Parts: sequence; C-alpha cells; structure tokens
Amino acid sequence: MLWLFDTLLTLAALLLLVPVGYLGFLTLLSGKLPPPKPGGEALRFDLVVPAHNEELGIGRTVNNLLELDWPKAQFRVLVVADNCKDTTAQKAREAGATVLERFSDTEKGKGYALHHAFTRSLADKRADAVVVVDADTLVSKNLLRAYASRLAQGALAVQAHYGVLEEKSSWRTRLMRIAFSVFHGVRSLARERLGVSCGLRGNGMCFAHALIEKVPHDAFSVVEDVEYGLRIGKQGIRVWYAHEAEVLGEMVSSEKASRSQRRRWEAGRLALMKQHGWPMLSLGLDNRSLMQVDLAADILVPPLTWLAAPVFLGFGLAGVLSLVQSSPLVALYPLSVALLTLTLYVLRGWMLSGVGLRGLGDLAYAPFYMAWKIALMLRPA
Repeated sequence: MLWLFDTLLTLAALLLLVPVGYLGFLTLLSGKLPPPKPGGEALRFDLVVPAHNEELGIGRTVNNLLELDWPKAQFRVLVVADNCKDTTAQKAREAGATVLERFSDTEKGKGYALHHAFTRSLADKRADAVVVVDADTLVSKNLLRAYASRLAQGALAVQAHYGVLEEKSSWRTRLMRIAFSVFHGVRSLARERLGVSCGLRGNGMCFAHALIEKVPHDAFSVVEDVEYGLRIGKQGIRVWYAHEAEVLGEMVSSEKASRSQRRRWEAGRLALMKQHGWPMLSLGLDNRSLMQVDLAADILVPPLTWLAAPVFLGFGLAGVLSLVQSSPLVALYPLSVALLTLTLYVLRGWMLSGVGLRGLGDLAYAPFYMAWKIALMLRPA
C-alpha cells in the first residue's frame, strides 16, 4: 500500500512541477531591466479614473495625478463617477478633474465605466492615449514619461508596476506587498525580457488610441483587464512593462470585503481559464507564437496559494512516511524540487518588494496567511 501511495504522490508531484517549473523559469529571468530611451515628449494623455462612491479619497488621487511630471497642457484627468450615490463627482471637480457622470440600472461595473470614458476620449480627439488609474491609488511622478517612451518605440499597450499603498505598515500589508511583487514584478520583468506580453493588471494601464480603435474595449467581466489583455494578445499585440513607474493601490481591509473581492476575482479568473486558457494555448502553438503560449500559461497556472498548499502538504507527508520506513519516498524528490522553486520565487518577490529584513521575517506568517485565504474562499458567502 505504501508503494502505491508513493506512486500516486509522485505522479501528483510531477504534475505540480509543470506550473511550478514555469514560475521557476520566470524567476531566473527576472533581473532588473535597463531604463528605456526617453521619447514621446509631444504625446497627450487622458487619465481615466473609474470611481464608484469614492468621495473620501478621490480628491487625493486627482491631486496626485495633476502633479505628474508632464506638461499640464498635454494631459487631463477624467473621473467617471459611475452610479455614485455620494459626492464623488463634486469632490473630483473641486480637485480639478473633468467629470463624466454615468448612471445605469443594468450596465454596472468598471468595464462599462472604462468603455464610457474611452468613447469620450476618442470623440474629443485631444489625446493620443488613455491611462487607467483606480480611484484609491497614488502614482509615481514619472508615470507618463514611462508610458511615452514606450509608445514612441511602437507600443500600443503598457502596464506600470502595480503595488500596495502601505500607509499603515503591518505584517499583513508587507506580505501583500511581497505578493504583488511576486505576481506583478517577477513575472512581468521576465516576460518583458522575453519580449512577450506582461499582461494587464487593471490599475496603471495605458492604451494608445490606435489600439482601442482597432480592438474596442468591450470587456465587462469582473476581470476585464485580463479579458482585454487576452483579446489583444489574440491579435498579436503585446503589453509592454514599465518597470520604473508604479501605481500604488489601497487594499481592502475588512475580512468581509476581502472575502467578497477575492471570490469575485477567483470566479472571474476561473471563467476566463475555462473559456480562454486552452484555446489560447492551441492558438499559440498553431501560430508558433511564444507570446500567445505564455498568455495561456499565465492564466492556466493556479494562484500561488493553490500551488503552494499541496506542495507543502505533500512534502510534509512524504517526509513523515520516509522517516517511518527509514528510506526516502520517491515522491520526496520532485516535491523537494517544487518546494525549493517556490521558495526562490517568493524570495525574489521579497527582494523586489523593498520591505527589507522585517518583511523577510514576516514570511513566517505566510503559511497562516495562505490558510486564511483558503478558508476565506471555502467559507459560505
């Protein structure tokens, strides 16, 4: 029976090594990139801020955007007050933004707000590109310069680094900052080095007008960013990574809000995985397109928690049984490789996060944090 169990555990470990190996490969390619050549100084931007009942923070975000290091005549801030029941529109106007108010009983969500703003931006013909910044976000002053330099090189879509706004530092916010650096930093640096699409992250996105004219932003799911990134990827258009510029967003703090948000994200990604994952992989193989194959891999690879949990459990179980029989199980070897690879992946994210030794110590909480996330998803709504 132990032999049969070892065989099954080994097969499961080898299956886990496929997505884990992909993450390990990206880790090896995630070295820092050189800064881009300056350019695009004449480009004009519309900064779109979708906002739903954001009266408390919208003024700060608008003020932050108006301080960007870019000629004031060459950009404007467009706030979409989307189905708001508070004073978001008033606060945004007072801060200096152009406000678009939108109300609909049926078309609700960020995707519809973006579509509304993009349509207005195209009609006004006063910008060359649109930028998406969430209403609870602060950005680095070089944001538009980072976009402009890449648009001048031929990019049609650009994603800035998306991180965590850590106003009140705690072990949880530092872990979240490391997690964002793992997912948004390690992966994006490697994919940019490979010349493939870094993907869209919802916040800090930039689209040339030429792109949204060619591929309209008709993405309305809860993960509209991933949906649109896949859509333009099918057209052979990659998303460039602006690693030197960042957008820092607030994370929901309450357990109830976090559980609701994560459920929506996971459900949305699962739907896209089923709908687009394998078809995108097939398309990439048919076209011999590394970019399309990588886009498929990115969406088919499970979240880190769902990879790490079975690796940890399998390694622990194989270790205990190996001690019982006084010889290592075969499964222990691939599980050791998987565990080491995931450890290096996370440590690389820690290095990029800038949280220092305190953040490294906080990684001791990671197993509890992962258990909390799993419990969050399994708990009834």
